[in-house]
Amino acid sequence: MRIFGRVRQRPSTDWRLATNRAFALMDDGRYEDAGALLTRAADLEPWLSESWFNLALLHKFRHDWEQARAAGLRAVALLEKSAGAPDWWNLGIAATALQDWPLARRAWAAYGVEVPGEVSEEPQSTRLGGAAVRLSPEGESEVVWGRRLDPARIEVRNIPLPSSGRRWGEVVLHDGVPNGERTTAANGWTSVFPVFDEIELWAPSAVPTWVVLLGAASPRDRDALERLAADAGYAAEDWSSSVRLLCRSCSESRMPSEEGDGQAQHDPHDHSLPGRPGPLGHTGAGTLWSPERECGIAAPAPLVRGLLDSWVADSPDTREWRDLEEVC
Repeated sequence: MRIFGRVRQRPSTDWRLATNRAFALMDDGRYEDAGALLTRAADLEPWLSESWFNLALLHKFRHDWEQARAAGLRAVALLEKSAGAPDWWNLGIAATALQDWPLARRAWAAYGVEVPGEVSEEPQSTRLGGAAVRLSPEGESEVVWGRRLDPARIEVRNIPLPSSGRRWGEVVLHDGVPNGERTTAANGWTSVFPVFDEIELWAPSAVPTWVVLLGAASPRDRDALERLAADAGYAAEDWSSSVRLLCRSCSESRMPSEEGDGQAQHDPHDHSLPGRPGPLGHTGAGTLWSPERECGIAAPAPLVRGLLDSWVADSPDTREWRDLEEVC
């Protein structure tokens, strides 16, 4: 087979050695050195789509999206079979980071994922459903639930802990290969959702995160605050029951979630402390209720105190709040 006027052959030994060494350096975070080797490999075998795929991958890790798009375009131009090729997926991520919507849509379609909407429009799909995303995967990572806008972006719908540096309502760019799963059970059915790793923040949120200590006599009192915040267009979340501490191995495996019917699930991988309020504790359904709750609230500063006061006013004998603090 002739490509660009030359006979296609198997990659040379020098190409394989340079590529293998480059990936070893990438594992150590030595991207500059890896880039030099992968550039040399592409010079050795410019007809090979893998040469440009590897460079596009390197640029993705470095968040150099212009270079990732350029290398990705060369990679897909050399593909023998394009349907389902990861080259297209990485190109879609780079195009999404650059808001190059025509190219992003072309990439998803070539991979085999149809995203509705006009070619030049930013995707805002409702067909992809929910998924989980691991925020700050290289730091104090946290898995939260979100709404998928397209194959590379998720809108965060939980209230992240301040350690992640993320806020409710932010949109994050994420990788294409799932790194773990979460399962939910409802009405006798179990659903499995992928966990994607965040690459970078795509669109920030102007809504700050607050932490407050609640006195809630029953789960109904806690639920009332969450409904009140949601009715106002914002969010409240009982971190005392929604947060679980997991080791890295557990987090990247298939884990049950209490999303769904709320039935208690005994989880031997849960490393939090049952009954202890706050992010270090986890009080799921079926455990003894503790009136003291640590709650995250996502709402503008002029609104948050009014929400809490309205919540207490509806049932002053069973509700109270204190120690409100903006944390992110």
